Amino acid sequence: MLEQIQGPADLRSLSYEELDVLAAEIRTFIVDAIDTAGSGHLGSNLGAVELTLALHRVFDSPHDLILWDTGHQAYVHKIVTGRQEGFTTLRKAGGMSGYPSRAESEHDWVENSHASTILSYAHGLAAARDAGTLPENEDGVGGGRRQIVAVIGDGSMTGGMAFEGLNNLGHSGRNVIIILNDNGRSYAPTVSRLGESLARLRLNPSYLRRQAKVERMLHDMPLVGERLERAVEATKAAVREMWEPPAFFENLGVRYSGPFDGHDIEGLESALRNAAELDDGPVVVHVVTQKGKGHEPAESDTIKHLHDIGGVKPGSYTAAFTDALIKEADERPQLVAITAAMPDSTGLLPFSERFPGRCVDVGIAEQHAVTMAAGMAMGGLRPVCAIYSTFLTRAFDQLNLDVGLHGVPVVFCLDRAGITGDDGPSHHGILDMVLCTKVPGLTMFAPSSYQELGVMLHDALEITECPVVIRWAKTAAPSVTPDQVGHGLHARKVRRGEGVCLIGVGKMLAACETAADELASEGIEATVWDPRVVKPLDPDLIADASGHRLVVSVEDGLRDGGIGSALADQVAERSLGHAAPVVRVLGVPGAYLAHGKPDAILADLGLDAAGVAAEVRRCLTALG
Repeated sequence: MLEQIQGPADLRSLSYEELDVLAAEIRTFIVDAIDTAGSGHLGSNLGAVELTLALHRVFDSPHDLILWDTGHQAYVHKIVTGRQEGFTTLRKAGGMSGYPSRAESEHDWVENSHASTILSYAHGLAAARDAGTLPENEDGVGGGRRQIVAVIGDGSMTGGMAFEGLNNLGHSGRNVIIILNDNGRSYAPTVSRLGESLARLRLNPSYLRRQAKVERMLHDMPLVGERLERAVEATKAAVREMWEPPAFFENLGVRYSGPFDGHDIEGLESALRNAAELDDGPVVVHVVTQKGKGHEPAESDTIKHLHDIGGVKPGSYTAAFTDALIKEADERPQLVAITAAMPDSTGLLPFSERFPGRCVDVGIAEQHAVTMAAGMAMGGLRPVCAIYSTFLTRAFDQLNLDVGLHGVPVVFCLDRAGITGDDGPSHHGILDMVLCTKVPGLTMFAPSSYQELGVMLHDALEITECPVVIRWAKTAAPSVTPDQVGHGLHARKVRRGEGVCLIGVGKMLAACETAADELASEGIEATVWDPRVVKPLDPDLIADASGHRLVVSVEDGLRDGGIGSALADQVAERSLGHAAPVVRVLGVPGAYLAHGKPDAILADLGLDAAGVAAEVRRCLTALG
């Protein structure tokens, strides 16, 4: 059946029995594709099969705009819009993105892989549609009023931006269909009072029938006069307040319908067609789905329903953080950990099991997490906020003004820093050093080994007068001996040489060490430093680097405004009055980098051992 589907139009001739067969085939296809790729988002896509089929049968994409929040649930959308063959290259360099991609298909309007944004996109596109400026798709198909359909999960509804978008959509009165895909999950179980209300409705599918019955009864009462009419409307409102979240949405000016069985295609189509016929503002269609449906390992995974097939790997920097955090918590009763819906992948799950009352999951709400951590620190707790590097950029204002301005000792532990790989441009953590080091008073560490991370977490918790950031890569962490571990705010000289000084930030130290070995075989003896602390830079490091002819800094963050730039400035300042060394800064260029394996991307950027050695040779040749 699946091989017959080349585009959305092919779905509309199928019977419901055939659609059930197709849904099963799609689930098998997705499981096999992700298994072959070795990575990808599984559970969310398995849960969205019937919903996606119904959407593409009712709406005429790309004439109608189907928009996906985060894109974790868009694989089925890709399959039915003619991209089945692309799954052989899923998340591979030069292959198909794991998220919607404007470059891939006219059916993808938004490249969206951060949560809670789609309602704002939908509002903007609805404004363009209503102004008559919305561009038509390439083949010009479709006609009539163009529908804008925004699919958002209950997990994404925990993010503040989703509420901002919802509030403004309701105020605007623009026609947007919001599909609330409610599976009770974000990455971990959804954390929110709205989620609790949704859960209650899942257990009470007769809600709509009862509400409609009461409202019809009130409408038919033989009352006349303005006062009595107001009384009827007030009574209707009171009835609606009896069942949440309808009242929540409707108080914002957004119609509510549901909940509907997200795996009943026929019922979904009816609900979607009814929503499409409305012409008096935005409407929420509440759909209840099961994350991981149809795949027993995903259904039985109580933590994340195989949201993805990754996990914390032994010997990784994240595993080192887990071990170190539990050790510190045993000795510090005031220590608390914070996660934004990702207790598993940030390494906090073992901590939450060991200290259940000291781990807070705020849902997909990084801004709230950061400011809440500031309040905790003000009150005498020692909060450790574990967030992906790319997601902290969403809360930089809070880091700067709520934490930094007050000088409170919050420890931020940034996983997935640097080039992360398969998730592509939205998930590379290349801005953290540029942004965080600009916060006055902030201290920032970058570990180069498993053991260093533990030492740095301890040292970070000893700092009580300012915020601290520790950033690490999504890779295996070298294991080193005690004599290869630094301490405090001091850099560590790894190797002594003359003329050339190599400085490798965090995981890039390994590239510098290997490059030094390669250069030594050619008679070039290079000094190698592990800065350890990227803010403030160790004066001894600056002094030693200033005594070399050539200094090469290497970082897996944005080159412009990064650590190398700060180092170059300080070396130049120290060298006033005498010849300054040439300083070459190697880092990530100012561009959005596609998905691929981290080591391959770093090599392409010249940020591997071969690239570092080549840059040294080039510079020495130029210097003569």
